[in-house]
Amino acid sequence: MVLLLLGLIVPWRGARRMRLLRAKPELTSSDRLKLYGSTIVLQWLIVAVIAVLCARRSVDPAELGLSIASPMRITWLTVALTGVLCVNQVFGLRKITQLPEGKRGSLFAISEKIMPQTGRERLLYAALACTAGLSEEFIYRGFVFMAFVRMTVNYLPPNGIAAVLSSAWFAVAHVYQGRRGVITTFVVGLIFAFTRIWTGSLIPAIAAHIGMDLTIGIYASQLLRKTEQNAI
Repeated sequence: MVLLLLGLIVPWRGARRMRLLRAKPELTSSDRLKLYGSTIVLQWLIVAVIAVLCARRSVDPAELGLSIASPMRITWLTVALTGVLCVNQVFGLRKITQLPEGKRGSLFAISEKIMPQTGRERLLYAALACTAGLSEEFIYRGFVFMAFVRMTVNYLPPNGIAAVLSSAWFAVAHVYQGRRGVITTFVVGLIFAFTRIWTGSLIPAIAAHIGMDLTIGIYASQLLRKTEQNAI
């Protein structure tokens, strides 16, 4: 039931919400704050439901990636993965903002519309980025990954199959970003999944996820303001 919720209801809700936001010529600060706040509440609600279900079924925390079996490996991989993905985001954002506005793509257009613009928005967005990193990694690289490992345990290799399927579930949840966004999210999901397999921990994926979201939300808004000022 949880897999169906994540694979059907969550994508539908996200796509519907984005259609409503796109229909508005401009978003107000109140619109963005409501979007950030409601997303935070929803994600922690899903985490709470999953946590209760796992507790009732006595799921081993290690199955969910909630372990630190190799601290040194986790530490250096966390730093390396977060650094590489954040730098990649910076270069990608710079490249996109150098393009004419009409050629930046629908994914960037959505991001531009919902990214924070005031100090209050940035503060709540930072809370959203942390929430997304913690909750989505627990949901997709923790619970969904564990569920598919259990379902494919008689197949070879169960971890590889679970990595692909959990990444697909993760990508579908971002269907509101369009085809390019789904593909990108799937690839990032695979990177996070195999990192989780290698380390047995969600920590590297959580840190990288938070870093990427903060880079997109905070750096992109500053970069756009500079681009607009230079154009004037």
